Amino acid sequence: MKKREAAFRRDSDEVTGKAFDLALARRMLGYVRPYRGLFVVSIAAVTIIVLLELFQGELIKHVIDGPLREAVARGAGVDGWEAVAGEVVPWAGLVALLALLTSCLGIMQVRWINRVAQRAMRDLRVQVFRHVQGQSLRFFDRNPVGRLVTRTVHDVEALSDLLTSGLDAIFRDIFLLAGIVIWLIATNVELGLVSLLVVPPLVVVTHFFRMASRRAFRHVRERLAAVNSTIQESISGVRVIQAFVQEKKCRERFEAQDRSLADAHLSTVGNFALFFPVVELLAVIGKATVIWWGARSIVAHELSFGELTQFVFYLEVFFRPIREVSEKFNILQGSMASAERLFRLLDRPSDLVSPENGHAVARLEGAVELRGVTFGYESERPVLSDISFAVKPGETVALVGATGAGKTTVASLVTRLYDVDAGAVLIDGIDVREHDLPALRRGITVVPQDVFLFAGTVEENLRMGDPSLTRDELLAACQAVGADRLLARLPGGLDGEVGERGGRLSVGERQLLALARALAQDPAVLVLDEATSSVDSETEHLIQSALDRLQADRTTLIIAHRLSTIRRADRILVFHHGELREQGSHAELVKADGIYATLHRLQFAA
Repeated sequence: MKKREAAFRRDSDEVTGKAFDLALARRMLGYVRPYRGLFVVSIAAVTIIVLLELFQGELIKHVIDGPLREAVARGAGVDGWEAVAGEVVPWAGLVALLALLTSCLGIMQVRWINRVAQRAMRDLRVQVFRHVQGQSLRFFDRNPVGRLVTRTVHDVEALSDLLTSGLDAIFRDIFLLAGIVIWLIATNVELGLVSLLVVPPLVVVTHFFRMASRRAFRHVRERLAAVNSTIQESISGVRVIQAFVQEKKCRERFEAQDRSLADAHLSTVGNFALFFPVVELLAVIGKATVIWWGARSIVAHELSFGELTQFVFYLEVFFRPIREVSEKFNILQGSMASAERLFRLLDRPSDLVSPENGHAVARLEGAVELRGVTFGYESERPVLSDISFAVKPGETVALVGATGAGKTTVASLVTRLYDVDAGAVLIDGIDVREHDLPALRRGITVVPQDVFLFAGTVEENLRMGDPSLTRDELLAACQAVGADRLLARLPGGLDGEVGERGGRLSVGERQLLALARALAQDPAVLVLDEATSSVDSETEHLIQSALDRLQADRTTLIIAHRLSTIRRADRILVFHHGELREQGSHAELVKADGIYATLHRLQFAA
C-alpha cells in the first residue's frame, strides 16, 4: 500500500511512459465496449472512406488509358474534343460523386466517433470523480487538489482526443498505407518497389523525429505544470501577495517560468521545422524517381500513362499521413501518459470503505467511546497516544488543550474521516468500521472552525440535498442560532446567494449558517470545533443560549480554546501532547491546579 501511495504521490506530470502501451490501450477500449456497435460502424465507415480514396486512383487511370488515349490515337485534336467529352464527362462525374460520398461519409463518421468518445469519457470521468470522493482525508492530505483536478478534467480530455482524433485516424492511416503498398505492387511490381525506395530513409527520419519530439513534449509538460502551479498559487494567495507588496517578485517568477515554457515550445517547433522539409524532400525524390523510371517504362511500352499517373497519385496520398505523424504522435503520447496517471489513481484502493451490510439505524443513540486509540497522520509521528474515554448519550463533553494537542483529530476519528492506527472508536458500542458509513455520518454533524459554504443560495447550503426539510424547519434552525438577522440583511433571505465559498458573508455569518445547517439535520451527535471562535460577544451569547436548549437531547462534543464557552459542560477532557492528562468538571479541574487551571489563569489574566 505504501509503495502504491508513493508511486501515486510522485510528480507524474512529466511523460516518461511508453509512446504506446498495449495494456493501457486495451483498458481504454474497455470504456468503449458499451458503445461498441456505434464504434464498429465508425471504423467500418473509415474502411469505406479509404477504399473510396484508393478507387479514385483507379478511375484516373481508366480515364487516361481509356477515352483520352483513344482520342489521341485517333488524332481527334481540339475539334474532336466534343466526341471525347461525351465519354470523359461521365467518368469525371463519377469521380465527383465519389468525392461527395466520401465527404458525407466522413462527416457522419466524425459524428459517430465523437458520440462514442464523449459517452465513454463521461463514464470514465464519473468513475474517477466517484473514486476520488471515496478516498479518506489521509489521501487528500498527501495529494494536491490541483493534481486531482488535472486527473479528472485534463487527463480525461486527453483520452477523448485519442478516441476522436487519434485512434480512428491511426487505423485509417495504417489501412491506407497498407492498401497503397498492396495496390502499387499488384499493379506493377518493378515500379512499385521503386516507389517504396524512399520508405527506409523515411522510417529513419520519423524515428529520430519521434525521439526528439518526445523529449521536447516532456519538457513542455514539465514547464507547463510549473506555470499552472504558479498561476494557481498567485491567485489563491493574492491577498497575502498584495498585503506584503510581493507583486513584482511574483511577476518576475512567472515571467521566468513563462520564458522557459516558450523556449520548450520553440524546441518542438524546431523539430517540426526540420521534419516537414525533410519529408517533403523525400516525397519529391520519390515522385521524381517514379516519373523517371516510369518514363523509361513508357518508352519501352512496359507502362501506360494512366498507370504512371496512378502511381504519382498514390504516392501523394501515401505521404499525406506521414506529414501528419507529429500531431498523431503527440496525441498518442499525451493519451498514454494520461491513461497511465488515471489508471494509477483508479488502481489505488480507498483505505476507508463502508462495510457490506454495515450497521445502520434510523437514529443513533449518541454514545461515543474511544478505547486505547493511537493515531498519526504520519505513522512515525502519532498525534494521539493510547486515548480512552466514554461519552454517554445526551452528555456534553468539552475537549481543550494547546494547539496540536489532538482535539480536532478526535472529531475526525469519531466521524471516521480517518481510521485509527491502533485501538477502536465506538458509536453506540459498535466500532465505527462496522457502521454503514453514510448512515454513521448522517447521525453525526460537525461544525468546523473553517466553515465551507457552496456557491448557491442560503437554502441550498442549509438543506444539503435533503428534500425532507421544509423551509419552516430551515427558518427555525436559523432563528435558534441567531442567523435570522443575517436572513433579514441578505437580499432574498433563504433564496439569497452566498457567493463562492460564502465570500459574500463575514466569517461570523458563515459560522452562524454552519450551526443552522447542523441543527437542521437534527443529529444524534453534535461536534462543535471552535464553532464560536469568530463571532462577537453578543452573537456568542445567542449561540450559547440556543445550544443550551438543543444539547438536551443530543450528545455534544465541544472543541474550544476559549474556556469561557465550556464552563457548563458536563465534563472537560484536557489533552496535552496527544495524551489525555485530565478530566472533570470546570470547578474540579480549577481546584486540581493542573494543566487546565494553568490555561484558565493565562486566558483570564490576558
